[in-house]
Amino acid sequence: MPVCLIGLGSNQGNRRHKLEAAVARLAAHPRIHVAAVSSWRETASVGGPAGQPTFLNGALTAETALSPQDLLAVLQQIERDLGRRPGERWGPRPIDLDLLLYDEATLNTPLLELPHPRMAWRRFVLEPAAEVAATMRHPTTGWTVARLLEHLNTATSYVAITGGIAAGKSRLARRLAEALPAQLIAEEPDWPRLDAFYADPAGQGWPTELEFLNQRAGLLGGGKGDRSNLCAAPGTDRRLVRPFRQIGPVPFSAPWAVSDFWFDQSPAFARAWLPPEQLPAFIDRWKEVRRGVPRPKLIVLLDAPAETLLARLRSRGRPCEQRLTEEQLERIRQAIREQTRQGDVGPVLRLSNADRDDALTEVLAAVRAAE
Repeated sequence: MPVCLIGLGSNQGNRRHKLEAAVARLAAHPRIHVAAVSSWRETASVGGPAGQPTFLNGALTAETALSPQDLLAVLQQIERDLGRRPGERWGPRPIDLDLLLYDEATLNTPLLELPHPRMAWRRFVLEPAAEVAATMRHPTTGWTVARLLEHLNTATSYVAITGGIAAGKSRLARRLAEALPAQLIAEEPDWPRLDAFYADPAGQGWPTELEFLNQRAGLLGGGKGDRSNLCAAPGTDRRLVRPFRQIGPVPFSAPWAVSDFWFDQSPAFARAWLPPEQLPAFIDRWKEVRRGVPRPKLIVLLDAPAETLLARLRSRGRPCEQRLTEEQLERIRQAIREQTRQGDVGPVLRLSNADRDDALTEVLAAVRAAE
């Protein structure tokens, strides 16, 4: 039978009694076999209204003959039976049962998303889950539960925000840095360079993408040593590319850092702009520089549709961007989305609209849950 991972939590009433009652009801179901139950852990509330009581959290694994949808219905009925009622999102609740994994199934419906869309960076989920399901695989990241927890424990406390042109990366990064607070690491666009690039992508693609690669590495502290060799592709005039320069503070100077770019977006933009014959050389250079760049604990992908991005470009009125087309923006968007699905990327929080106030709330809650 399929193996599922279920998260449990409570911060109202007799928490332990509620959790144990939920486990007992699941174990009594004729089509569910509870295999293992974690210890209970005291955790602070994340997101939602301030001043909530602390949670008691745990996890269990179970084998079931139920479909994911039918299992969700069982979990929701147990919640109702134990006193849960509709309320404010992330508000206090007597019992919370989340279907986290169902084997390695992926599902995205209005009622159920698998794997659970936020489990990959929630410490209060991963710590108890690792007790009972360390080797279960998260199908979106490709990582085991144990590896996801190790990532939280070892990765730099750093959030990278990525997305297409005009996705809202800089605005969200500034707001997040102010709210945490955190060190802000921001790109410094060379507008004359971009103007020349958008006018002639085929001729200016290589030097422009290499300049972005070098600047991002420098901002993240990966610019040690002489990397002038990174600036030459076959047939490229070296004078077209500025020499590498380290311009960022090393190490990060605050408990958290936030950047308005993701270093690994560089190959995505390169795939969208460079001719096929130049791409292998660029990827080799990106891999070399990447070894000295810290990996983010959390990646935030702003995935707005191309028509939305084009409307934003038109409204903000930068002359060099007016040449961009919806087709080009969609090509970049798809390349970044594909890059976030690579096997060594890690947790990605996907948001459709950075302009909504709840986008900041969502990212803040994700950062606090990863601490």
